[in-house]
Amino acid sequence: MHVPAVTRLRSRLGIALAVLIAAIAAAVMLNHSAPQSIADSNPNNTLCKGHINKGKPDPDDPDSGVVEYTFACSQPITGYSILPDKSSTSFETEVFGTDPATKEVLATDAFSCNGDQPGWGVNCTGANVGNWHPITSSFTIDGDVCAEPRVDPLLVVTYASVSSGKATQYIAGPFDLGRPRGCKATKHSGKTRIPKDTDESTTGDVAPIQ
Repeated sequence: MHVPAVTRLRSRLGIALAVLIAAIAAAVMLNHSAPQSIADSNPNNTLCKGHINKGKPDPDDPDSGVVEYTFACSQPITGYSILPDKSSTSFETEVFGTDPATKEVLATDAFSCNGDQPGWGVNCTGANVGNWHPITSSFTIDGDVCAEPRVDPLLVVTYASVSSGKATQYIAGPFDLGRPRGCKATKHSGKTRIPKDTDESTTGDVAPIQ
């Protein structure tokens, strides 16, 4: 039986279309099943780095050790918590970020902090644009900051947004700020509360406290 050329052409086009549809469907399924990249813009994937220093003694409270902390994050945040492993006896209630290039204080990067005194956490709300704009402040503990076991605070950051009247909050961390710099080395030097088993250390250098 002779099959017209037009019929054969339609048959081949139908097969080609079916193959194309199957390929598109497979690609869509693969895309939905693939995990998100760590480098995407999801606020839960915010990365923060920082450290703490032994601060200058407070003349009005010579028995307390001053712990200065500084950190910066890759993405915007609207809140953060400092969680020391020693009870904090006081802390700064107003905190400002700085421009990493000019070192100038930014009114747009500001936080208000609260918490129990003494207590085990300093909770701050406000705003920081991210992009590695450093945030610096301090809290105090009883005794010498360099006395072992030395304080090693953790950092947790949050980002809250509102869309169509619905509030959404994201949380990243904890990040280890490490033991205080400015103290003599001991057998515990270099150790942190969170084991350094990742390629991305969180105790990196950011702009120092002035």
